[in-house]
Amino acid sequence: MSAEAETPSPPKKSMMPKLMIGGFIAFIVIAESMIFFLMVPSADDVAKLAEQRLRERLEEKMKSHDEEVVDDSHSIEEFSLGDFSLNFTPGGTESNYRIEFGLFGTVKKKDLSKVEELYKKREGRFQNRLMLEIRNATIDELTESQLGLIQRRILATTNEILEEPIILGVGFKHYQVFEE
Repeated sequence: MSAEAETPSPPKKSMMPKLMIGGFIAFIVIAESMIFFLMVPSADDVAKLAEQRLRERLEEKMKSHDEEVVDDSHSIEEFSLGDFSLNFTPGGTESNYRIEFGLFGTVKKKDLSKVEELYKKREGRFQNRLMLEIRNATIDELTESQLGLIQRRILATTNEILEEPIILGVGFKHYQVFEE
């Protein structure tokens, strides 16, 4: 006999452990897939839930809004700064002009009483500074297209005289310039 035939062949390895590992992994994948499909809501379910929550929030806001007292302390009010008529001669010209205008300021409603009090105390100083601003302005600054510049200067002067930046803006109720 030959020597090769006499040596025993190695025993065949069993496939059972590999099949058990493969089966276990397949079971986990299938179980996870089943849990996902059965437990996770569909897109339609999620949309319905979101819509229901939105409706509930809106209803709560509507109920609380009906019960709320409206706070209008930050609403804007107008405050009259007076009517003026000034005669002046702009620099660089020899013509006399008369300007007539009504001036108002805008202020928060909560600050209106404070502005009225401060303005009463400093009205003379305000009128004096306003006359200086108008008389020192050029005729171009006083034309309709240039009123933004004079408004900003009057606003700065007003807040300076009141010693607080309490006036939000100024405007003209009426405005006319006459050459005399």
